[in-house]
Amino acid sequence: MHPEPPTPAPGPPGFLRGWLDALAVVLAGLVAMAAVAALGLWAAGADELPGGFPSVLAATLALAVGGTVSLDGGAGFFAQVDAGITAMPLSVGLVGALAMVEVFLRQLRFRAVAHGGELLGRVARTAAVWVVALALLTVGAKHTFAVPLGSDLAEQIGGLLGVNPEVGFHAEAATTIGLGLLWLLVVLAAAFAVSRRAPLPRSLVPFQQAVRPAAFAMLMVLLAYVAIGLVVGLITAAVHGNARETMAVLLLALPNLVWLAFGVGTGAEWHGHLMGAVGLPVPKPLAEVLRAPDGQEATVSLGTLAEQDGRAWWLLPLAAVLLLAAGVLAAYRAPRGVRPWQHAVRLAAAAAVTMLLVGVWTGVYAEYGLSVLGVGVGEGGLGDLLGSVLGGTNPLAGLGGGTLVLEPQLWVAVPLAAGWGLVTGFLGGLVAARLGRRGKVEPPAGP
Repeated sequence: MHPEPPTPAPGPPGFLRGWLDALAVVLAGLVAMAAVAALGLWAAGADELPGGFPSVLAATLALAVGGTVSLDGGAGFFAQVDAGITAMPLSVGLVGALAMVEVFLRQLRFRAVAHGGELLGRVARTAAVWVVALALLTVGAKHTFAVPLGSDLAEQIGGLLGVNPEVGFHAEAATTIGLGLLWLLVVLAAAFAVSRRAPLPRSLVPFQQAVRPAAFAMLMVLLAYVAIGLVVGLITAAVHGNARETMAVLLLALPNLVWLAFGVGTGAEWHGHLMGAVGLPVPKPLAEVLRAPDGQEATVSLGTLAEQDGRAWWLLPLAAVLLLAAGVLAAYRAPRGVRPWQHAVRLAAAAAVTMLLVGVWTGVYAEYGLSVLGVGVGEGGLGDLLGSVLGGTNPLAGLGGGTLVLEPQLWVAVPLAAGWGLVTGFLGGLVAARLGRRGKVEPPAGP
């Protein structure tokens, strides 16, 4: 009888490796997000801001994970600023999430199952390093700009009083760290819900066959919208000759637009309004809908968009086709023996959760105001800053304030998505059964 090999005693090497793995996950996400955000901000013209590009980059990363950026400043009684931005540049966040998930799951490769304690430990270490990174982002996301007054009278008065209006911005630490941590946990939870490469504790293995096929199918729907939007954007840049402006939108806010289109195509609505000249990374029909008269609340829906551009009606069949494809894909990846009504229920749940996340992520709140003895600011300064951080291409010129609000009607959007999931999941199950190519999820190997 051979003696069992000694078990390595826990010590610094294993402890250190765990933290290095967590650091690798966080660095992968930050590097990916910083690269995309830097290119997008450059395309939006943020490189022309005086000495503030690194700070604007940090602020953009904070926004991408759910943080809030506040604008403040002034010159005593002479000028006052009141502003804030809550809007997620989803192109930046999506690239960061994919990079972090890839590195996190690669560290768990060659495993079919994993101990719950080990997984919790990895998540906890990654979260701890992520919190430190978010705290550093809030420190870096802070800068102050001098604001041109935009009027000879205002300039003369300011010179006589010896005041120079300034506007600064900073990332809110509590919001950025708290919601940024929640963002990470949602990303990791989605990775385990979607990917077959993610090992689960034995107690959760029986549930993977009910969750992963539908969750993966809905992820493919979201990525398909991004791919379609990317192709349309590149064609637009080539045809209309506004390559730099279009690239700013693609690199900063492409999912914001295409996932909004997904929701609208299913019949969901967003409410909001637009006042002032905020640089907006949005198509003209959407901007026109949001510019309701007298600051009234506008409804962004399939009908209101179609009134501005009849091509908006194509969003309905596009959503139908992609969701039906998701139903078929989910059925292919599910085990044999799953009935069509089960596919329907599972895809309905996955579609409802997906629409909930889309609604939360595509919400926008941006409000700013800068007055100098009743005279609006001129071109540059606050307008350029706001437009750059939002990924816009039309800087504020000659206006002292503005508001952009876009809020989803989740109580309508989520049930509608569930209904679509029921129908397309059932039809997808029937189609997969007729084709006779139903997939099978292999049971996990292990002792």
